[in-house]
Amino acid sequence: MKIDSIKKTISKFPTTPGVYIFKSKRRKAKGASKILYIGKATSLRDRVRSYFNQDIVNTRGPLITKMLDGFNAVEYIKTDSVLEALVLEAHLIKKYQPEANVKEKDNKSFNYVVITKDLPALPRVLGREQVGDYPRVLIVRGRDLQNYTGLPYVVAHSFGPFPNGSQLKEAMKIVRKMFPFRDKCEPRPRVPLGQNKPCFNRQIGLCPGVCTGEISKVDYAKQIKNIVLFLQGNKKRLISSLNTQMKDLAKKKEFEKANLIKHTLFTLNHIQDVSLIKDDVKKNRISDGEVFRIESYDIAHMSGQNVVGVMTVLENGEPQKSEYRKFKIRENPGVDDTKALKEVITRRLAHIEWRFPDLVVVDGGRAQKNVVERILGANDVKIPVVSVVKDERHKPKEIMGDKRWLKLEREILLSNSEAHRYAINFHKQLRGRIR
Repeated sequence: MKIDSIKKTISKFPTTPGVYIFKSKRRKAKGASKILYIGKATSLRDRVRSYFNQDIVNTRGPLITKMLDGFNAVEYIKTDSVLEALVLEAHLIKKYQPEANVKEKDNKSFNYVVITKDLPALPRVLGREQVGDYPRVLIVRGRDLQNYTGLPYVVAHSFGPFPNGSQLKEAMKIVRKMFPFRDKCEPRPRVPLGQNKPCFNRQIGLCPGVCTGEISKVDYAKQIKNIVLFLQGNKKRLISSLNTQMKDLAKKKEFEKANLIKHTLFTLNHIQDVSLIKDDVKKNRISDGEVFRIESYDIAHMSGQNVVGVMTVLENGEPQKSEYRKFKIRENPGVDDTKALKEVITRRLAHIEWRFPDLVVVDGGRAQKNVVERILGANDVKIPVVSVVKDERHKPKEIMGDKRWLKLEREILLSNSEAHRYAINFHKQLRGRIR
């Protein structure tokens, strides 16, 4: 495949998360192809483009170099989030076993997610249910998975391999917030309130109440099914299953449980995977010796009440949380976000002791971008401004501003996500205090 043809193909790739696949088409078997390498990306276009840098041999090693010598097609699959790209990458690597993936490092050092079926030492009966009816969800090394005969469980499901252990841990934190599961605690029968001490994860909402007898075997099995579907990359079927469960619960007038599923569906469609984006940003620094600062702003309120604004800071792609700032809006703007944004920017500029940024990011469209530019201009401050435009699901769909800043798309989206998260949390804290 000629370099000009490669560049033309890559230039059409989207700047959204997904999985990319390097292939070698076999001439003898018509239409057949061999998969050489599978990877995930925050930005498909930028990630695949990086494989054609001059220093690829030094940075990625001989297996990737060999793959690049032998490929003649590259394809991609878009996902809605980096988390889903991570899951899909592992699923496809397991399915196709590409040489450049499975031999890139020792198989035994890969990580897997396993769902267990416990083997209790004694048949301890919990009402009508046994320990084995409440599977655990664990992260296991490949070497342990290959030699699990002495462990107190059998593997009911396994997902992987996941090449990056720290990133997998971050991913499972997100999954567990959507679908709480058991990992260490012991199942207990339901007894009068207070007699079963909840585990720590139950206290923070990450265990569904296995240790306190709050969840039945049937309901826990549904939760495990949800996790399996998600880790299989079958999001459509998962959403369909959750919708069915929610409707069934509503018919039974179990509105509290139905509302929990509604919340899970919302979270599933608005996955906040800043921790995973951050990992990719680390690999794509702007430049080694340059201090580059981004300030991002967002407004949060509920129907014009308890309006707050925030400023978050990134330097060289890293969040600087000690420099984040909160603003209680003094003049009630109602639902006018631009009025609140004007107040925040004006108050920020009064702090000349804070270093000015190299780029300002605002959440919204042209109106938000224009109001910030007007205030900066009125104060004779020359700083470029971009805005992150969202779709109806509050997912980024466009970065509005000078196109040269698109090279910093990952940093811009990370800073915007941080500002949105920080603003929502501050608003909830303020609302809780007022109540």
